[in-house]
Amino acid sequence: MNIKTTIATVGLLSTLSFGAFAAESINADQAQNLQPVGTVSVSGVAGTPMDIHQALQAKAERQGASAYRIIEARNNDNYHVTAELYK
Repeated sequence: MNIKTTIATVGLLSTLSFGAFAAESINADQAQNLQPVGTVSVSGVAGTPMDIHQALQAKAERQGASAYRIIEARNNDNYHVTAELYK
């Protein structure tokens, strides 16, 4: 029982520490206090909205952004999403 608790705790802490460095999705109100640094787009993703957010998050991080806000989204069997990046 103690090993299961330890494994669960380590898993939770590693998830939380990973999330602490990831670019986060924000809304328009939150974006007002941040500096825009560009845009990114994700196209051709056939998956869940979480897949879209993960792709946007990865692109935002590669460009040094700490946050992103979706400004355009379309779904015609494959998603196309554009997001503005913020520092």
